[in-house]
Formats: sequence, C-alpha cells, structure tokens
Amino acid sequence: MKAITFSEYGPAEVLRLVEAPKPVAKGDEVLVKVRAASVNAADWRMMSASPFLVRFYSGLFRPTRVTSLGGDVAGVVEAVGQDVTRFKPGDEVFGEVFASGFGSFAEYKCAFESELELKSANVSFEEAAALPLAGMTALQGLRDVGRIQAGQRVLINGASGGVGTFAVQLAKHFGAEVTAVCSAKKMEQARTLGADHVIDYAQQDFTRSSERYDLILAVNGVRSILDYRRALAPQGRYAMVGGGSKQLFQALLFGPLLSLGGRKMAAVTAKANLQDLRLLKELVEAGKLKAVIDKRYSLEQAADAVRYVQQGHAGGKVVVVI
Repeated sequence: MKAITFSEYGPAEVLRLVEAPKPVAKGDEVLVKVRAASVNAADWRMMSASPFLVRFYSGLFRPTRVTSLGGDVAGVVEAVGQDVTRFKPGDEVFGEVFASGFGSFAEYKCAFESELELKSANVSFEEAAALPLAGMTALQGLRDVGRIQAGQRVLINGASGGVGTFAVQLAKHFGAEVTAVCSAKKMEQARTLGADHVIDYAQQDFTRSSERYDLILAVNGVRSILDYRRALAPQGRYAMVGGGSKQLFQALLFGPLLSLGGRKMAAVTAKANLQDLRLLKELVEAGKLKAVIDKRYSLEQAADAVRYVQQGHAGGKVVVVI
C-alpha cells in the first residue's frame, strides 16, 4: 500500500510517499480502507518535534513511536480482528487514531475498535474525517475547561481555523453570545457560522478594548497569557487550545498561579472518547454542526497539505483524500 512516512524530524520535506506492507487486523483492531484523513496541528508538531516535549513521546533523536502522520480517519472497514464486536467489513467508519499511532495518511490504517464510530449516511468521508480531533478539542475546551453557560460572552481567537470554526458553532449551540476574532477575509464565514460579533484582528486589539469576556478560547496563540487575562471578566475563564511553545509553557507554568484569583486560566488537552465523538456526530446529523473544509489534497500531496496547515492560514479544515 502507499503511505506517507518520515524517519527524521524536520519540515514537510522529511515526508516520503512509500510502499509499505498492508497491515493486518488482530485482536481488537479494525482494518480501515482509508477514504479521507484530515490534517491537524498535531501532525506537523509530531513531524517537526515542536515543542521539544514531542521528542519524549515519539523519540528523543529521531521518531520511533510515530513515523506516519494522520490522526483523523474516515473510510470503509476492510477486516476486523477476532475480538471486534461493533464493526464488520463494509461498515463506513470515522474516528481519531492517535492511540494506535497516527498513520491515516495511507491507503489502509489499523485502528483500535474503541477509536472508531459508524459514519452518518448523510455525511461525506471528507466531512467525517474533518470532525474528530478539531471537534473534540473545541467541545472539551468550551465545555470542560471553559465551563460554558448559556448567556455568557464568549470570545474565540482564531475563529477561522479547524478548531475555531467548530468552536463558533458549538458556542452558539450552548447558547453563548459569540465574538469571533479572525482576518478580514474570514469575517463573513464567521458570521455565517453564527458569530454575533466579528473582530478583524488587524484592525482591532480586543485585549485593549473595554469589553470583558466570560470565556476566551484561544485557538490562535500569538498573544501572551497576560493579554488574555486582561480581557477576561472577574470570574472569566481562559482556555488555550492552540499556539506555539511559548503560549503552551505560559499556560502550563503560569496558568495555575494566575488562577489563584477569580479568573481561571488553563491549557486544553483534548482526550479522545466515543461519548464526545457520538455527541458531535449527533449534532452533525441534526444540522447543528458542520465541517468547514478549506482545501483538499491527494495522498501524493500530503506534504503540501501539512505545510499549508503549518503556515496557520487555513480557513477551516484541510483534508487528504485517498
């Protein structure tokens, strides 16, 4: 089978299209014939070992644990292991495959049964592949860390990316008054998704205005944690789900200290679980949530897809179509 692999850390140029052995499903594994996979920040972080902590997970000097990218998958069940009870060959499935070592940038992927869910008939493979990680990150950031409540003033910084587009819709689903921060060319998209107010970050600095927010979901992490704290209401919450190493360490190291008062500040670590995946699936089926797909690439163009996402200007999700 064809697969995208890498044997050293670095930019997108380290990715290689190779012929690899077709995996075999054993035990609780499901062999999926991949139809689509989506690109997440986790992919280029694994590829480039950024932040450095990635090396303690995947290999200190070179990648050993994760050598193929692709954490989201959608496809058709080809075969199942002897312990699988929920799926059979021919089922259309989707899910997040981090626990089974990434690897959906390939013609076939062996995933654990617990990572997959049946795909809705009214959702394409591309839309299904776009949903798991970004959708669960937005959901858990708003609900679990942000503790979102109806009527709250919620600001989403980075509202036009993969996580951001889901976050705008989910915040409206929870009954919040949503302010989306994005570029001028993505403002209409944010309004279409349900944002009540839209800020062009090039024209207005929301951290310097008089507005205060009950919850800030920071998908675009270019600002310091102190900037975000200044924009919070006295009992407001800040949830960091995107940014560079600087923003991550600020949230982890200074977040607990800055949370000693009324405001709470923390990083979001999305955790895959079928309950949340099913909730997102139900919202999509009901027409209350949709995947915004910016660009589609072939498997042979996977390096270009990762490079595009790494540049930080995607207007929604980027999908690799196999």
